[in-house]
Amino acid sequence: MIIQKKHGKVVAGDAAATEKFKMVAKTMVSLEDVLADELRALGAENITVLNRAVEFEGDMRLLYRANYCCRTALAILKPFAQFDAADNDELYDKVYRIAWEKILNVDGTFMIDSTTSGEVFTHSYYAALKTKDAIVDRFRRNFGKRPNIDTENPDYKLNLHIRDTHVTLLLNASGDSLHKRGYRQGVGIAPINEVLAAGLLKLAGWDPTHNSQLATLNFYDPMCGSGTMLIEAAMAANNIPAQYYRTGGFGFMRWKEFNLGEWKSVKAEEDRKIGAFDFEGEIWGNDIDEQVIMQCERNLQHTKLHHDVMLHIGDFADQEPPEGKTLIVTNPPYGERIKVEDLNAMYEKLGDTFKQKYGKDCDVWLITSDFEAMKHIGLHPSKKIPVQNGSLDCRFLHFELYDGSKKAAKNADHSLD
Repeated sequence: MIIQKKHGKVVAGDAAATEKFKMVAKTMVSLEDVLADELRALGAENITVLNRAVEFEGDMRLLYRANYCCRTALAILKPFAQFDAADNDELYDKVYRIAWEKILNVDGTFMIDSTTSGEVFTHSYYAALKTKDAIVDRFRRNFGKRPNIDTENPDYKLNLHIRDTHVTLLLNASGDSLHKRGYRQGVGIAPINEVLAAGLLKLAGWDPTHNSQLATLNFYDPMCGSGTMLIEAAMAANNIPAQYYRTGGFGFMRWKEFNLGEWKSVKAEEDRKIGAFDFEGEIWGNDIDEQVIMQCERNLQHTKLHHDVMLHIGDFADQEPPEGKTLIVTNPPYGERIKVEDLNAMYEKLGDTFKQKYGKDCDVWLITSDFEAMKHIGLHPSKKIPVQNGSLDCRFLHFELYDGSKKAAKNADHSLD
């Protein structure tokens, strides 16, 4: 315990809650910078952008806050041991020397996720096995019993990362992946990952609670499916934390150092911000499939965001976008369940609709993995951002729209000089 002065009063505090340490937040391709921005806004320090990850420093309160609030993080990890090992025997020896009894409960459960690269540790499974053996052997020697392995719902998720001969052991503070928001009551055929959806929105500039100029900006998804993009957009507009609807808890809640009072304090701080931003725009969704729209409505009802989102049923070409400045982000079919010739025609129709019905008030983004079909849109993208949707290599495309031709729009701009 430490004693701190707060508003002139002496109060007790937990030293562990204020001690700073390194953390790693995992994310997806091209979302590293937006995740770094999120962490910076939450108070993270010494931020370093890595490949599909961001390293940063903070205390236990930040660890709680990052898990609860970050929209583009898949997991928050806490490194607790680093060393070099020349082979599997040295790996075993150095893992064995770690005081695991200070980290794990002898009656608890754990699992190990391992990633290896280089010429020394060529089999990640075997490296994980040697690590597991070292942990349980230490417990057996010191306590006569050992924690068990549980790959489904372990008390502790350990991450073993080996690059060449450098070994890092990390605790997974999140537990289940942070893309599992908890708001889905029904999904369509191929729902987009929630973290990817949130990341695409941020890449497209949808961040109304941190930019007052976006207070009246509309959002529209003309092929919304079961509504992941809509819900992520509405949560951001209402400043609802990413894990507000999560029911399964977090990995850090099973740690020995977990402080329930600190966690409740952090959660309450963030929950008080819900609805504080005066968002005046409209959020619209459309889909041609009535069954999918009904699933979307169920998801919106569950989140109590159904009053914030207007749904339409019909062909996207027949629907008008909202009036006024509108950001359009959509995830059209990629071709797995639609014939290629039909898909090409659909993308051509999509481009025609953008040109004929949407004007300079509309900013359009779409994600696709079908690089042939996207040529049929008939518009030149101003940005092509590589992203990964599951195992699919995709591009997130930005189209700047104009009233009439682009040349005419440029001439009009120059006439104002």
